[in-house]
Amino acid sequence: MSTITPARRLIALTSLLAGLIGGGVGAGGMELLHPTSAVAPPAAAGSNVPALLANVLPGVVSVQAQLASGDQAAGTGMVLTSGGEVLTNAHVVAGASSITITRYGTTRKLPARLVGASRADDLALIQIKGVRNLPTVRLGSSAKTPVGASVVAVGNALGLSAGTPTATEGIISAEGRSVTTNEAGRSVTLNNLFQTDAAINPGNSGGPLFNSAGAVIGVNTAGASAAQGISFAIPIDHVKALLDQLRQGGIHSAPTAYLGITGLRLTPALKDAYGLTPNAGVVVAKVTSGSPAEVAGLVPGDVIIAVDNTPVNDAVELHQLVQAANVGEQIHLKVVRGVTTMSVLVTLGRSSLATG
Repeated sequence: MSTITPARRLIALTSLLAGLIGGGVGAGGMELLHPTSAVAPPAAAGSNVPALLANVLPGVVSVQAQLASGDQAAGTGMVLTSGGEVLTNAHVVAGASSITITRYGTTRKLPARLVGASRADDLALIQIKGVRNLPTVRLGSSAKTPVGASVVAVGNALGLSAGTPTATEGIISAEGRSVTTNEAGRSVTLNNLFQTDAAINPGNSGGPLFNSAGAVIGVNTAGASAAQGISFAIPIDHVKALLDQLRQGGIHSAPTAYLGITGLRLTPALKDAYGLTPNAGVVVAKVTSGSPAEVAGLVPGDVIIAVDNTPVNDAVELHQLVQAANVGEQIHLKVVRGVTTMSVLVTLGRSSLATG
């Protein structure tokens, strides 16, 4: 039996597909790129969830976006200021011709406007019109949130009833995750995400992930569709660093270079179990249809060990090297296929979030 066949069988079993979770946004897919994580003992389950929710729910809102296409999108937001600044995901409001907000415990739809968005970070800031003295959420520190910490996700799950958010409880399962979304041939990768087993569903996009003290430590953004108990959130420290930029307005969507693979870090266990020959690198688990990687001839089972002679050890390093290049630039990948080492020339494509 060849060394490639069992590796491909492993990849088929371990590739995780996930979807953007803002209801009605589109049929995109998120893929797990960096599955390794530290392990820590779980914190005690949050027995005070009802008390926590009583404090935090007034700062959570439902977001409804009327798209230019005529469709509607439903998501979630969190109130940052008493004057009505609301944070949500960029993909919730992408392509919106109008935006409305429904506050917790109400049914009235309040008009809102987009202030600024970063599609590369999947974050958007919107402003509710004509409001004041609103209750707000409290931002915590994601850097101080360990693997195993108890968390509660709150959001407009499935868009069932605006103003009556759903709460789910879990833990931080891992950190440092990278996922990529593909929609209409366009792609964006989000790095250094939290992974949580708190259930996140369509409509939860942009909602807060609270710690046991009731502080926001993440923004819920994606849930795995081919596996149970795997969802992702943007760490709040990254969000806080971007707030001033979002308040300046405009849509920040500078294209970045795009390769188009799902990769797994080559661990000693993978190497020994499946007969892979390199000692380090990124195992190609999936090649996106029509991507630069497919055009260049990469296939599942290949192991990428270097980019332009710079060694790579995991998918995050590979992604950083790709994004350091320019759209349309050619790079040389050093690839091991079976027992053969080859150079693969790839012309990088364009990566950006779909606009609607």
